[in-house]
Amino acid sequence: MTGRDGASVAEGRERGREPATGREPADLAIDFVGEWYEVSPDAVFTIGREGDLEIDDNPYLHRRFMEIRQVDGLWWLANVGSMISATVADASGGMQAWVAPGSRIPLVFGHLTVVFTAGPTTYEFAVHLRSPSFLHQPRATDAVGETTIGPVVFTPAQKALIVALAEPVLRRGGTGFSTVPSSADAARRLGWSLTRFNRKLDNVCDKLDRVGVAGLRGGGGRLATNRRARLVEHAVTSHLVTADDLPLLDRLHGSEED
Repeated sequence: MTGRDGASVAEGRERGREPATGREPADLAIDFVGEWYEVSPDAVFTIGREGDLEIDDNPYLHRRFMEIRQVDGLWWLANVGSMISATVADASGGMQAWVAPGSRIPLVFGHLTVVFTAGPTTYEFAVHLRSPSFLHQPRATDAVGETTIGPVVFTPAQKALIVALAEPVLRRGGTGFSTVPSSADAARRLGWSLTRFNRKLDNVCDKLDRVGVAGLRGGGGRLATNRRARLVEHAVTSHLVTADDLPLLDRLHGSEED
């Protein structure tokens, strides 16, 4: 495994490309803020506040949050934490899974994005697999940036709300971390009252919850306290919103358009 002290892996690496190390690259590698970590099939790779990939000194993040290991030739990502869930999606956004504490998912695509939130901070890292079990073959008719889950239609104002919450992630433009805005901050960004923002946030979460997007509601019908972060995770990994949607924030600022 090569990480923070392996400059040959991190340097000269183009996003989405294998590192030029002068040797055969590992079958699985992880990109986090431009640093690359090669994962050995004979070891358990740990991710968290401590471990092989030390994400951040964030007290809301588990010391050991995730593990990656190979079992019978198949790579697995396991959530070994107790409170935080993660969103995993392929590069197209067509496959998305919510990995709750105690669960695991096979890594079968060539490029996967893993997004999770600890406290106010949202993190993203990419997993690259040289020998994936599944290959995505895009068709000429595939639409880039369209949501793939259910017949969900959002009004311009609802989409602007999603963009306002996802703005820090969309402007980051790669793996790393950012802070999800509070409802008050996002409302100010849109020039809305907090009451209007919360009403539209309820509507957006209800629409996605009805088509099976997990994590937007708590038990007993109560809205989850971390719904903003979960909404951002889903919207970004499914390509429901992209950086191309950022102009919506200025176009609809202060607008009463629904």
